[in-house]
Amino acid sequence: MDSSVTLGRLELGRATVTPAALLNGPGARERSAQNQHQHAGPRTGPLGCVPLSHQVAGHKYGVDKVGILQHPDGTVLKQLQPPPRGPRELQFYSMVYAKDCCDPCLLELQQHLPKYYSTWASPDNPTELYLKLEDVTRRFQKPCIMDVKIGQRSYDPFASQEKREQQIRKYPLMEEIGFLVLGMRVYNVGSDIFETYDQHYGRGLVKDTVKDGLCKFFYDGDLLRRDVITASIAKVQSILRWFEKQSQLNFYASSLLFVYEGLPSFSEDKFNTLSLQKNEGVLEYNNNIEASLSTMYSLHKKGCMQSHHPEMQDNSTWHSLLTQGDTDEQETSTQEVPHKVEVRMIDFAHVFPSEVHDHGYIYGLRNLLKVLQQIIDD
Repeated sequence: MDSSVTLGRLELGRATVTPAALLNGPGARERSAQNQHQHAGPRTGPLGCVPLSHQVAGHKYGVDKVGILQHPDGTVLKQLQPPPRGPRELQFYSMVYAKDCCDPCLLELQQHLPKYYSTWASPDNPTELYLKLEDVTRRFQKPCIMDVKIGQRSYDPFASQEKREQQIRKYPLMEEIGFLVLGMRVYNVGSDIFETYDQHYGRGLVKDTVKDGLCKFFYDGDLLRRDVITASIAKVQSILRWFEKQSQLNFYASSLLFVYEGLPSFSEDKFNTLSLQKNEGVLEYNNNIEASLSTMYSLHKKGCMQSHHPEMQDNSTWHSLLTQGDTDEQETSTQEVPHKVEVRMIDFAHVFPSEVHDHGYIYGLRNLLKVLQQIIDD
């Protein structure tokens, strides 16, 4: 499948984009108690879905017009954005994960993305579409998460002058640094809490402080997780190699999602034992999904599986993929995994066909790798 032709079907003309609402809260570091969300009674979305509790950046459900939900089956639902961004992102995922895809470039790209299962809609509101995606944090008990926007420009070639100026004002150093920390949360081993940093923290980082700013993500309150940095570098290098080979897609305002296990390995075994003894049926401990939600899903599963958009939705596909994912997880758990680290590309509302290398994204990746290596060396 020719990605240029496929993406070319989208309306690539100039569009007026409403600026995304800023995240609430000050730019300074915020600390949240370990069980804050467990006792707060999360707002329930369609069919028992809840807002993604560990989201560190982007549109948030209940705060912005669109947002991300967590489905009781362990996947995440990303609400489709208004045109042209939403349809463009849907087209991108559909192209990369097409059943008949035989493009080696796209097939290799799949390993760097969250798995895409289908579109999803609630029977109560079948016109409100979501992208049904893998929850990259699902296998982590204390997931430390960082969202880093990559590239020298956070606006696409079809953005209005107003949009360009707005994005430049948000972070004037984007062209020089090549990446921007949009948000992160880090598990502090000693205090047993997560420390969170929002987008204002990232925008406050300049060339001389960006290394220390990134370093905070890998510090657990006791030591610097050099093992995680090393594993992260290897994964970013793999993504860079893909970009250096391909010249058919350009990415703007896209991010890398970093995830690692914040729970020390010696505590992890104890944590697993206690969790299994307490409740073997809990679907998602780290994401604050209670057993009742798992039960609710089993009751509504038949309704969830109904296709409200037959031309776009294939629930049998994502169901089989989920089953395979669970099998892979069981196989992985029986093996020794020294470093639990994930680095995935996310956010594809501004991906366009191209005939040249994505120099802006490549520049950002190389500079990010340089800073990560400096942290290791120091």
